Amino acid sequence: MNHLQKRTFILEGKMSKVIYTLALPIMLNNLSQTLYNLADAFWVSKIGEIEFAATAFVWPVLFLIISLGMGMNIAGTALISQHIGANESKEANKVAGQLFIFSIIISLLFAVIGFILTPYIIKLMGAQGNLFTFSREYLGIMFFDIPILFIVFVFTAIRQGQGDTTTPMVINVSSVILNVILDPIFIFTLNLGIKGAAIATILSKAVFAAYIIYLLFFRKNGIHITLKDIKLKKEIISKIIRVGLPASLGQAGSAFGFIVLNGFVVSFGDYTLAAFGIGNRINSLVLMPAMGVGSALATIIGQNMGADNIDRTREAFKQSLLMVIGFLFIGSIVLIPFSENVIKIFAENLVVISEGTYYLKLIAASMPLMGVFNCLMGVFQGSGHTIYTMYMNLGRLWGLRIPMILLFKNFTDLGSKSVWFAMVISNFIICCFGMIIYMRGKWQKKVNNEYA
Repeated sequence: MNHLQKRTFILEGKMSKVIYTLALPIMLNNLSQTLYNLADAFWVSKIGEIEFAATAFVWPVLFLIISLGMGMNIAGTALISQHIGANESKEANKVAGQLFIFSIIISLLFAVIGFILTPYIIKLMGAQGNLFTFSREYLGIMFFDIPILFIVFVFTAIRQGQGDTTTPMVINVSSVILNVILDPIFIFTLNLGIKGAAIATILSKAVFAAYIIYLLFFRKNGIHITLKDIKLKKEIISKIIRVGLPASLGQAGSAFGFIVLNGFVVSFGDYTLAAFGIGNRINSLVLMPAMGVGSALATIIGQNMGADNIDRTREAFKQSLLMVIGFLFIGSIVLIPFSENVIKIFAENLVVISEGTYYLKLIAASMPLMGVFNCLMGVFQGSGHTIYTMYMNLGRLWGLRIPMILLFKNFTDLGSKSVWFAMVISNFIICCFGMIIYMRGKWQKKVNNEYA
C-alpha cells in the first residue's frame, strides 16, 4: 500500500485487521531486537558473569538519555499522525523536519557530555572493583551510539506516524542481523571483550543510519524532508516540546527510577543483578506482542483523532486490550514451567539460576498487567496527551515501586524478593489508575488544535 492507501485503511478498514497489519511488523522488529539482546547477553555471559552484570547495570543510564529523545519522537508521531488523519500533509512534513534536526542537536550534546562524565556516573551508582571497570568501558563506548540511535528513532516515529511500520522493521532487522554477526568477531576474534560488544552495536546501526537519511531526504513516498524543513522553526519546535516534554520527563524519570532500582538490586549482590538482567531480557521477548500492539495503537489513535473518528479510537483500544491480554496469558502458561531451563541457557552459577528462576516465574504470572499498561500508553501517546504517560511512568516507579521496596526491605525478611513483589504490585495499581484516566475521556481532545 502507498501512503494514501494506508491512511484510508487506518481510517476505514476492519479494526482487527488494521491492528494486526500495523502491529505485526512492530512485533517482528521488537522480536529481532529482543533476540539481539539475548544473543548479546549470550556472548557477553561467555566472557564472565560480572561483565554481563555490567551491561545490565549501565543500561538504565543509557535509557535515561535515550528517553529524552523518545519523548520528542512520541510527540512527533502524535502530531504527524493527527496531521495525516486530517489530510494535512504539508504540516506533517514540517513536523518531521523539525523533529529530525532537533533530535540530532540534542543527541550530539548528550553523547559528548555523557562520554566525559562516564567514570563519575558509574562511581555515583555505587559500582566497585571489576563491576566499575567493565561498566565504565562499556558505557563510555555506548555513548557514541546515541546520535545514531536517535536517527533511527526519528525515522521510526515519522514512518509509524503515517502508518508505515514495515520499512523501520526491515531496516532494524537488517541491523540486528549484522550486529549478531559482528558480536563474536569483536568480542572473541579481536579479543576486545565487553568493549567489542559495544563497538559491534555501534557499527551495525551506523551502516543503516546513512540509508535512513537517504530515505528521509531523497525518497518522496509520503512524508519527506527538505533542507527548508530542517531550518529551526520556533513555533513547531515549541509544539513538539509541549507534547514531548511530559513524555520525556516520564521516560527519564522512569529510567532514573530503574537506576535507583538497580542500586537496590545490586545491594543484594552481583549474582542477583545478573539474575535480574537475564530475567528482564527473557521477559521482554514474551512482552513483544503487547509492545507491538501498543505502538500500533498510537498510530491508529492519532490518525483517527485527526479525522475526528473518536468512536473508532475507543474500538481500537478495546480490541487491542483483548488481543494483548490473550497473547500474554498464553505466554505466561508456556513460560512458567520452563523458567529454570531458560535461565540455565544464560547462567551456570547456582545462585543466579535460583534467583533468576523465581523472578521469571513471578513476573511471567503478572504479564497480562503489562498488556494493559502498553495499551493505555498507546492511547495516551497517540492522542498526544503525554501528561498521562508521565503520570503512569513516574507513579509506577517513584510513587509505588521504590517506596514499597524500602518498606519490604526494612520491615520484612523477603530479601531480594522485595524487589520482585514490589514490581508486580506497582504494575497492578498503575494499570487501575490508567483505566480511570481513560474512562474520564479527556485524552480525546486533539493536540494539534490545543497547541495551534
